[in-house]
Amino acid sequence: MARRAAIGLQDFKKIIKNKCFYVDKTLFIKEWWENMDDEGNYTSG
Repeated sequence: MARRAAIGLQDFKKIIKNKCFYVDKTLFIKEWWENMDDEGNYTSG
């Protein structure tokens, strides 16, 4: 049986109970924040 992504779930107990998988986007958010221009747009490099 395929597992589904835990989209919208914030409770790890529910994620585990429902056998979902969780995608940690912490590094993406850090990179986005550090590469944001004055208007809030993402700029690569």
